[in-house]
Amino acid sequence: MSVTEEQVLGVLRGVQDPDLHKDIVTLGFVKEVKISGSEIDFTIELTTPACPVKDQLKAEAERLVAGLPGITAARAKMTADTRARGGFSRQAIPGIRNIVAVGAGKGGVGKSTTSVNLAVALSRAGARVGLMDADVYGPNIPQMLGFSGQPEVGEDRKIIPPVAHGIKIISMGMLVEPDKAIIWRGPMLHAAVQQFMRDVMWGELDYLVVDLPPGTGDVSLSMAQSVPVAGAVVVTTPQGVSVSDVRKAVGMFRQLNIPVLGVIENMSYFMCGHCNERTEIFGNGGGRKMADEMGIKFLGEVPIDTRVRSGGDEGQPIVAAVPDAPAAMAFADLAGKVARQISIQALRQPLRVIQTA
Repeated sequence: MSVTEEQVLGVLRGVQDPDLHKDIVTLGFVKEVKISGSEIDFTIELTTPACPVKDQLKAEAERLVAGLPGITAARAKMTADTRARGGFSRQAIPGIRNIVAVGAGKGGVGKSTTSVNLAVALSRAGARVGLMDADVYGPNIPQMLGFSGQPEVGEDRKIIPPVAHGIKIISMGMLVEPDKAIIWRGPMLHAAVQQFMRDVMWGELDYLVVDLPPGTGDVSLSMAQSVPVAGAVVVTTPQGVSVSDVRKAVGMFRQLNIPVLGVIENMSYFMCGHCNERTEIFGNGGGRKMADEMGIKFLGEVPIDTRVRSGGDEGQPIVAAVPDAPAAMAFADLAGKVARQISIQALRQPLRVIQTA
C-alpha cells in the first residue's frame, strides 16, 4: 500500500515551530508534496530566509517523513516568503515588506556597526535587504560599506541606490561633500527622511534596515509618522549610563507605537586571544537586566573584536570579511533572531495606530 499525501501531512504535524508553538502544517508552511514510489519530495515555505531554526525544521521534517512505511528517501526543499506585518493604516513603501529601525539612546555604542552587520547578515542568509542611513548628522554608513561617490539618478528623477556587500544603500554621506557639516532644523530632516523613503528606487526588499541617529529626536518621529515600521532594535553597551539612555529610546518607540523587537548588548566582553580569559570591560549584564525589567526580548551579546573596528574603517564588515569570527557569528545569530521576531509580529499582532502630536 502506497503512502498518501494525507499521511505525509499527518506526520509533518509533528514538526513544531519553536517560536509560534504551532505545527508547520497548521501554519501553512507545507506547500507541495510529491510522492514517487518510495521517495517523497516536499516544500516547506518559511516566513523569512534568515530563519535561525531552518536546518532544525528541515532535519526533523525529513526524519519523520522518512519513517513512513516503505519510504526510502525524504527530501525537504526549504523556501521563504517574507511576511509583512499586517494592519497598517499608514501608506507603505511599494516593494518593501518590513522596515526595521535600529536605535540607541546615546552615541558610541556601535549602533551603525550593528545596523551594517545585521543588514549584511540578513543578505547573506538569502534576504533582499536595503540599508538607509538616517543618521543625517553623522552619516558614516558609506565608509563602513566601502562606498565612495554619488548614487545615480534614474529617468524618473528617483535615486538609484548603489549596492555594497549585497545590500542597497542610501546615505546623506553620498550627497554632500565629506567635510561639509549638515546644519538642519526639523522640517529639513523630515524632508530628507521622506526623500530617502519615497524617492529612492528600492525595488523589492524583504527588509529595509534604518540606522537612526542616537537619541529621541526629529528623525525617529518623522519616520514613525510617515511609514509603517515593523519593529525596532535597540543597541546598548553593558555600562549603566548606556543602559539608562536606552530606556529612553525604548520609551520613545513605545510612544510612537513601534514594537521593540529586542535589545542587543554590544561590546559585552573581551576574550583574550592568548590566555582565553574573558574580561568584561564595560561591566556585566546591563542589557539583559534592562530587557527583563522593561519586558522586552534580550536578543544577545556581541563581544569586542578589533576586527569589527578595522572592518568598519576599511569598508569590510566583519560578517562578510571574517564570518567565522565570534563577533561575526554573534551578528549572524542576532540577524536571524530579528527576522524571527518580525515574523512573529506579522503572524500574531496587527498594528494599532496611535496619532502623534
